[in-house]
Amino acid sequence: MPPEHASFPVQRASVLDRISPMWRSPLLALAAAWAALIAVTVPSWGEMLHLWWNIDTYNHLLLVPFIIGWLALLKAGELAKIVPEPFLPGLALVVAGLGLWWAGRAADINLVAHAGAVGALQGAVIAVLGLRAALLLALPLAMGVFLVPFGDEIIPTLQFITADITIALTRWSGIPASIDGIYIDTPAGLFIVAEACSGVKFLIAMVTLGVLVCFTRFASWRRRAIFLAACVIVPILANGVRAWATVYVAQYVGAEKASGFDHIVYGWIFFAIVVAAMLGGAWRWFEREPEEFGWTADEMAGWDWLARSQGRSLTPPATALAIAALAAIAALAAML
Repeated sequence: MPPEHASFPVQRASVLDRISPMWRSPLLALAAAWAALIAVTVPSWGEMLHLWWNIDTYNHLLLVPFIIGWLALLKAGELAKIVPEPFLPGLALVVAGLGLWWAGRAADINLVAHAGAVGALQGAVIAVLGLRAALLLALPLAMGVFLVPFGDEIIPTLQFITADITIALTRWSGIPASIDGIYIDTPAGLFIVAEACSGVKFLIAMVTLGVLVCFTRFASWRRRAIFLAACVIVPILANGVRAWATVYVAQYVGAEKASGFDHIVYGWIFFAIVVAAMLGGAWRWFEREPEEFGWTADEMAGWDWLARSQGRSLTPPATALAIAALAAIAALAAML
């Protein structure tokens, strides 16, 4: 007879044990394919990580991998209802991604190389897990686009737009001012709409948030279009108002103090207020809970074309091996 307070070991299920047996091999194969692709494109991933961590414009991209993971977990129940089957045409997407990466490296165009590195991983998901799984994961796969640091290309345009809004509001508020491009001359001094004042950081972050909200909270394409348009227009207008407020305050406290106030308010308070106002204004029109986004496995069960598109000529491990071979070819091409 065991002692009264005897304890017995408790068997804890590992993460792998919690995954359905039919998904274990495909997920391991996908991890292996990703490892091969990242190993080949690691210079581009290193550049992206540097930009995410060190450049203010892209700091919000550090959250994107977690958002993608969260969205994928929301679909775990639906994914458990299907059997992952390799989709060989997905290999063409891997080839396209690697080709884009190679072209970007060869031409020294980081944006192209980064897009190719991300695209290769997206193609691997489709190739290894199959078209059904890819359709269930359409939103998290699409959010992968926001892993690519972009936006520098529109900074000059945003500078001029901000300057135009600022001068209009400055004159409207009774302050005499003149403008020459991005230079605004006022009695308090000369103001320059610099790259950091273009609002690109705010705009990119809002578009990322807008896409996430559109496809997790709205079902109507009309409402999605309206909200996404607002996520583009509102940040641009708000940035112009912010710049005008800096000029206005400077007339009374001086340009140096106004600039310091601008960085504190815009960096922490103004952005939060605009985001809260956007979400609060759209709240009453939200049509569903986040976990309801996208298609369901039951819906796709009736799609005959989807059943015909699935092939079983390769297993997930064999598909991952093919992807590793493609990655090796890309690595050799990059060294030539």
